[in-house]
Amino acid sequence: MYWLIGSFIILAMMGVLAVADNTPIPIMPLFMDSASTPVLTISFVLLTFILILISQFTIPSAYPTNSIKSTPHHSRFASRILYFISIAILASTLVIGSGLHALVSHQQADDQKITEPMRVQALVHIEGISDSVYDAGTDTGYRQVAIISQILPLVSELTAQDLDKVTAEYGAGLNNSLSGDDIKYESSNAISSHQNTLAENAVQDKIYRVLLNAYPKKPAKQSSKTNSQKKSKKSKKTEKQSQIADLNHLQPGDRLFMTLTLAPLATSEQVSNNPSGFDSYRWLRSRHIDGVANILATSSSSISSSISSSISSSISSSILPSSHPQIHSNSHLLSSDSYLTRLRTAIDQGRWQLRQHFYKDWATNTAAEQQAKAVTLSLLTGDRSLINRETKDLYQLAGILHLLAISGTHVLFLAIVLAGIVILLANRMYTALYRYIPRWHVRWWVMISAAFIYALFTGFDVPAARTAWMLLAIGLTRLTLLPVSTMRVLFALAVLMAWHDPYVLWQAGYWLSFIAVALLLKYEDTSQNQPLTSNQPFTSYDKLLRRLWLSFKRLFKLQCWLFLALLPVTLLLFGKASLWGLIVNLFAIGLFGWIIVPLNLLAGLCYLILPSVADIIWMLVTAIVSNLHELIAWLTSMPVLSDAWLYTPVNAAILLMALLTLLPWLLPSGLISRWLVLPPLSLLVMTVYANQQLLTMTPTLYILPTGDHYISATLLQYPIVNDKDAKNTSWLFLADHRPSNTKIKTMPSNLTADKFSAMLAQQLGSLSVNKLEGIVVQSSSSGVTDSRVYDKKSSAVSPNDSELLPMIVAQLSQRLPVSQYWQAGRSERWSALHQAYKVTTDSQKTATISAQRCESGKIWQLPDGNLTLQAITGWSKIDDASVWDCTMAIDSSTPIRVLKYQANDPLKSLPANSQTLMSKSQQPIDQANMWQSRLILNADTHERTWQMWSLLCSTDLTNSNIAMNHTTWLGHSTSHIPNEVITQQQIDEIITYDNKPLEVALSSDALFKEGD
Repeated sequence: MYWLIGSFIILAMMGVLAVADNTPIPIMPLFMDSASTPVLTISFVLLTFILILISQFTIPSAYPTNSIKSTPHHSRFASRILYFISIAILASTLVIGSGLHALVSHQQADDQKITEPMRVQALVHIEGISDSVYDAGTDTGYRQVAIISQILPLVSELTAQDLDKVTAEYGAGLNNSLSGDDIKYESSNAISSHQNTLAENAVQDKIYRVLLNAYPKKPAKQSSKTNSQKKSKKSKKTEKQSQIADLNHLQPGDRLFMTLTLAPLATSEQVSNNPSGFDSYRWLRSRHIDGVANILATSSSSISSSISSSISSSISSSILPSSHPQIHSNSHLLSSDSYLTRLRTAIDQGRWQLRQHFYKDWATNTAAEQQAKAVTLSLLTGDRSLINRETKDLYQLAGILHLLAISGTHVLFLAIVLAGIVILLANRMYTALYRYIPRWHVRWWVMISAAFIYALFTGFDVPAARTAWMLLAIGLTRLTLLPVSTMRVLFALAVLMAWHDPYVLWQAGYWLSFIAVALLLKYEDTSQNQPLTSNQPFTSYDKLLRRLWLSFKRLFKLQCWLFLALLPVTLLLFGKASLWGLIVNLFAIGLFGWIIVPLNLLAGLCYLILPSVADIIWMLVTAIVSNLHELIAWLTSMPVLSDAWLYTPVNAAILLMALLTLLPWLLPSGLISRWLVLPPLSLLVMTVYANQQLLTMTPTLYILPTGDHYISATLLQYPIVNDKDAKNTSWLFLADHRPSNTKIKTMPSNLTADKFSAMLAQQLGSLSVNKLEGIVVQSSSSGVTDSRVYDKKSSAVSPNDSELLPMIVAQLSQRLPVSQYWQAGRSERWSALHQAYKVTTDSQKTATISAQRCESGKIWQLPDGNLTLQAITGWSKIDDASVWDCTMAIDSSTPIRVLKYQANDPLKSLPANSQTLMSKSQQPIDQANMWQSRLILNADTHERTWQMWSLLCSTDLTNSNIAMNHTTWLGHSTSHIPNEVITQQQIDEIITYDNKPLEVALSSDALFKEGD
């Protein structure tokens, strides 16, 4: 019953959050105003205690025999009915109340969030330390959680000097007006004298918790301007960059004025278009972020601490009335005078100072030394701001990314060490202490204090907070002599943390932390009965070898147990799992747990007393970490496990069957026979296989998200029925749709070849693609073309000046087998480019692929004729790059569904939005020569492409006796396709990569309707 009710509580809260996030659920305003998180949590705890007491109450069946005989049967039956009814009522109240609690929390957060973009001037309160540092050299941006208030609409651009004036006037106004009832008006007058006319429109009663962003901007191409204009613009840009770089010096608790561009959180559609599958909305919402704010300008001076300490009380007591809903929804934002907040700010300032100590002389270190220092800092304080993307990818590939987080091991180790030191000192200096307090009480209080302080110092994330609260709960159960197991304490703590903050259920760390500890507890219970020694006589050397072998065997079993048990959860949360983790964790966990982390914590303690000694220890730790990075990089580059990622789409059904499979091992030994694991295990294998077949055996064209509105990537998966060697064929189509007309200005792509190819490899792996029949680059590129072609005619329009797409082909061909490569335009320099890439990257693979011209008339067909790929545009023999783009036609005997790939859940990829055209005239169709469907993948970047097609190919299409049941056009909204081509191609449906309507279809006299 205990586990059943707790599971229902968590499932009810998760279900309410999921439904409320997609569908508005009405709730009474009275309940919204009266409900608060502390009150509800305390109420749930009291109800839980009552439920436990009733469940432990001795019912009549447990009475002595004489009492049972003397008690009437109907009385015993009535008391039993009353017993079960009371338990059912309390359990239902807990489950329903928990769901309502989650709904109230969601509604409060929804009412507080930013709903529309706006440019504002605001007072910014820095909260905690930043997630990353601003560094233009490494192209990393500044991200910081902050609270903004005193918000004014921005009608003109303000400089740092203007904001400094605002800061001075605001501080002077608060000094003169903190006492009295007129603070609302005087504080308004203290804001920027040149914006007094906006005081009436100020949204000072709004307080938001936002994520500040500031990223280095890539230099744009300079247009023809005078030297004075260029110099002035350059000086302003340099001044702004230096000002933004000063953001790294902002400490927790600082308050200053900024001009910001506020934006709401990403919608569910925007999250689904994320190429990596990362759900930024849930990540930000779980941190109680109301919106994002891009920094435009900042003041160079912050408000003094004496003034800032009274700002929150001024806002809460004078600007906002006591009945204002903002007080209830943001009470945690307004109570910055509390002792806990002051303690948290002081601890965060200590974390910031320690980061500055590591960041000192950062540019003088090599990249390897920088990342070794960054990992050392992360293992000490949980601060990952200095770790770059490459190091995170390395740890993720090795399956040891969890070691970078501050886990319960760090907290528990420090607590045990400090408790041991205190007990040792007490034993030597003050043994009389034990007359008043038992020794284990002293050890327990020291461990709890150390655990909570260190958990606060590391950000009080879920793993660290879970360890601190578990130490407190286990100590209380021992102190009160309650017969409660550690597993029940762990489960109760999981429910309590969900009651305290329902959004913690959206954090991956919450699930991984509690599930991993539960698995460790179950493994420990089953491994205690295994003997370590044998009765046969052995020498001391043999005993040592035997103990080492048994220890390694036990560690390997434990690692396999954790890897297999956490595999479904890992695949559900992240969509992939690294096979290297099973091997690397065998030595990495011991190295981190017994050498790196203890030395790091020792250095942290020495830093408080002898910083020079701490620096020496940190030098040793960084050297160990640096060598570990080299070892992991060498291991992961071995060709034995080059494809180390396991991609298997996991849904709730698969997770449930995996839980049923592990149930005999999770429950007490002997309760359920382990032979019963065979039915759910067989069903699990069959379901996974069925999901794989669903992804590979249905003709599908996936529109893959790329992160760039002009670059498209589509994957065709087509099943092969009568081929024993291959079950399906896969083609990848890449195109850059930036208009080649120089009059149309577009932003350059921020994608890199390494980032894009890794992203595509992950997407292909999640769709069970381990081989590509071909890659078609539909856009021409100067990176693989002889540059002399563009010098012959000044009017010739050159293709995109980029090697991005050809480099993607080069990198993907080293990751998985590729049979063919079609390149639009000319590709004279492809061999040299490919060879240079292999030499530069020192690739061990010798796969070489030649480029074929993708030009009009080129055809590829399956042997059975069910699938045909044909290039219908592209004339590379003409010395005009504007007619080189290659539009592909895919003819299939079976319908091909077009889906928008969702990286977070490929099984839930939805059909693409479309415009359905109603044909004006139906030509007679020869049923014998009719194909089922045609897909046209358009890639034109200039109007000359379709003009050339109309001149050369439209007659061939008219004379052709092959017709289609359904023709779908897929391209970019900036396409230059004319209405005549749409009519001649008999297009029935139009889909665009950027989800914008095609203008020629809107202006066409053909009737159309929006498709789903």
